[in-house]
Amino acid sequence: MSALRVRVVLAWPHRFLERELVLDAGATVADAVRHAALGHDGEVAGYAVFGNAADASTPLRDGDRVELLRPLQADPKDARRRRAARQRGG
Repeated sequence: MSALRVRVVLAWPHRFLERELVLDAGATVADAVRHAALGHDGEVAGYAVFGNAADASTPLRDGDRVELLRPLQADPKDARRRRAARQRGG
């Protein structure tokens, strides 16, 4: 059985954690997350592989980057409205 090299990344503003792993062929996102052990309990709202939405059962390929997605801090629509109001001077 061949091996896969993958990276698992968890990011915040101004910092990130990253682990490079070697997993067995056929590994999934869930396998990578479990082996990375980034201590992210409660901080993950979803997963992505190179920015494309994925779920725990998504199979990985050699060289993939698994991104642990955090919950949004603010609704993007509300943030856009606040920026527009500031630009208008209101």
